[in-house]
Amino acid sequence: MIMHRTPLALASALALSAMLSGCGSNEPQTNAIVIPPVAVAPAPTPTPPPPTSFDVGPCLNQTVVPGRTVANLVVPDLVRLDLNQAAGFPNGRRFLDPVIDVTLAVVFLDLAKHPATTFAALPVNPNGIDQPLSAAFPFLAPPLGSPPIASGAGSNFTFRSDLPSAYTRVDRAGMPAVATALVSGNPSKNAYNDDTPAIDATGKWVPELSNTLTILTNALADDFGRLGLSICARPNG
Repeated sequence: MIMHRTPLALASALALSAMLSGCGSNEPQTNAIVIPPVAVAPAPTPTPPPPTSFDVGPCLNQTVVPGRTVANLVVPDLVRLDLNQAAGFPNGRRFLDPVIDVTLAVVFLDLAKHPATTFAALPVNPNGIDQPLSAAFPFLAPPLGSPPIASGAGSNFTFRSDLPSAYTRVDRAGMPAVATALVSGNPSKNAYNDDTPAIDATGKWVPELSNTLTILTNALADDFGRLGLSICARPNG
């Protein structure tokens, strides 16, 4: 029996034939498979690890104020006052000078990039004092309490006249944060407090101060970096 294709069936057969012809034959020699090359991304350049050891020499040698380096601010450990210079830390010490913050800034930060007041300007410090300071001796604010226990006029203070030998040094605070931050724990701290600025001047405590500053810098360098702060120490090696 002879069957006749309808026009629709014929069109479908032609379309199927065209699709099959586009796929190639089953013969290996005429049905080659081409695999496009795979692009391989170049290996990223490894990021060098951050330094873990620092030289604090540049910190000790940087200038804080004209004529004064960090090294001769902390050695010997004492308060210096030049009446020919403006008052204020490190020339003397006013009641409201943020001396701890400034001391830590000058021993850790690159003063060519950050002012010595960088830490003092952070909003973690108290906003101010409870009441204004007096302009007359003893220049302190009136005592707190209700009622106040003293007038603050400077006439009701008794000054002792004991010889220096009558006193025992508990802690040195010539340069605040030196005895507390740059001298390691006991027995070094007790020995440091027992010594005098005259002994400091011999260089006895320079290795201790440098070593402790190195330990702290090695531990805190990455934290300063994350905060966008440049330290004064330089990587070793």
